[in-house]
Amino acid sequence: MNIFKSLSRTQKEAVGLLQIGTFLEYFDLMLYVHLAVLLNELFFPKTDPHTAALLGAFAFCSTYVLRPFGALLFGYVGDHIGRKTTVILTTMMMSISCIVMASLPTYAQIGILSAWLVTGCRIIQGLSSMGEIIGAEVYMTELTKPPAQYPAVACIAIASQVGTAFALGVAALVTHFGLNWRMAFWMGGAIAVIGSVARTRLREAPEFLEKRQQIREKLRTKHQEESGIISNAFRTQKLINKDKMDRKTFWAYLAATPSWPLSFYLTYMYFNKILKVDYGYSAEDIIFHNFLLSLISVSILIFLAIISYRIYPLKILKIKGKMSLVVMLLLPFIIINATSHIHIFLLQTLLILSAMSLVPAYPIFLKRIPILKRFTTASFIYACSRALTYIITSFSLVYLTEALGYYGLWLIMIPVNIGFIWGVNYFEKLEKMERREKLTPALAA
Repeated sequence: MNIFKSLSRTQKEAVGLLQIGTFLEYFDLMLYVHLAVLLNELFFPKTDPHTAALLGAFAFCSTYVLRPFGALLFGYVGDHIGRKTTVILTTMMMSISCIVMASLPTYAQIGILSAWLVTGCRIIQGLSSMGEIIGAEVYMTELTKPPAQYPAVACIAIASQVGTAFALGVAALVTHFGLNWRMAFWMGGAIAVIGSVARTRLREAPEFLEKRQQIREKLRTKHQEESGIISNAFRTQKLINKDKMDRKTFWAYLAATPSWPLSFYLTYMYFNKILKVDYGYSAEDIIFHNFLLSLISVSILIFLAIISYRIYPLKILKIKGKMSLVVMLLLPFIIINATSHIHIFLLQTLLILSAMSLVPAYPIFLKRIPILKRFTTASFIYACSRALTYIITSFSLVYLTEALGYYGLWLIMIPVNIGFIWGVNYFEKLEKMERREKLTPALAA
């Protein structure tokens, strides 16, 4: 079955170009995340295990903490200038930060300044990735129609996971063969430049252009164009502001989004300490272990993208939400009774299978946001949910696990899971109401 047979040549080309760019972007972004077990020792001072855990959490969160500001910045560019401009700009930013990181001196060379510089580079990478993936998903949502829309947008998430897997593969090679880690970042910077150049072939999303044209027409009909550029810009913004997102819809959207960062952190970050302390894993072993997990994650996303062409995506999300709740309730017991690294690997695989993400239903969520606020709103929700979830999760688990053991995981996991299930159910109700409204005039006729 060709799930993209209904797409035009332009649409297929856009899917390919956006996938390439997202792959490159996430390769660069995740390269440090998965080399952190090695690089944190080079860029941060050596301390006791507790402080080291906090420093590791700080390095991890630095990528996400300023994302809300990036969401506002790139959201404004995306909604006022265009989606295409944003995805090109963010890819170039990623390239520059990657090249700078490849050149940074270590803690042994310049002291604590190295920690601040590498954190600054991570913040820039986090900001650029913020505009990139949302821009690509919004662009594809506005360029395509269901049912091909669901796998087309899911391809962006697949590309991000492939980029993550590739970063892990490179990290495994670096640690296994003792290669120079700087070469990986030089390569990442170079290929990001290629990605930004390739994206210049994209055309602006037609739905966005159509809405901007409608705004211009409204201004013309009121004879306001002669009022000057500043006045026109002000009136344009007033017309945009009239389109508002329903408040309950906003909160339902926000409730559903923290689920994926929690699933990601638990799968790829939380178990690193357990594998290192309880099973004697080295940095090299952890990287290879996570590389195998990333391949499983890519395979599952591809499967979800394919079945979303035939199975309504919100039904898929509801099943995953219920699965995840069961897994999270059992998680502390499974960790306590695990007796080998194989058990941990199987548990992480189970977390991937039940991971709560909006893929492949993301277009359903995006279309509930007004078009000329879509980029800003979606990216701001995305950024805030990830920043808060990663900060709360990575820091609080250090203390919760010490105080309550593995049962402390429930204090974070269960509320997030319930929020995800509520958000998905709410959007399902909106979809049902919309279908009934469309059917009513037809039945009356």
